[in-house]
Amino acid sequence: MPVSLAPPVAIHLAASTPAREDRHRQFVHRVRAEYLEMPGLCLTFDQACRLWALDDRACGRVLTDLVAEGFLAVSARGHEIRPTTT
Repeated sequence: MPVSLAPPVAIHLAASTPAREDRHRQFVHRVRAEYLEMPGLCLTFDQACRLWALDDRACGRVLTDLVAEGFLAVSARGHEIRPTTT
């Protein structure tokens, strides 16, 4: 009789979710701190990935969250920047 098991990936993702979320929050905090320390910082997506040693998925999630909360904006040229206040 065949035994049906859940895919190992689903088990792994469920087991590591709290740790992954904590790590994500740490990266968001780090990126926010870098932008606050360096006014005028203007990075392409690839530059951001290299600067913070993040893979595309993790970096994209961090930047997307910071843009969604209004901390960062995407310039017309596609750079991640702090929005200007005039």
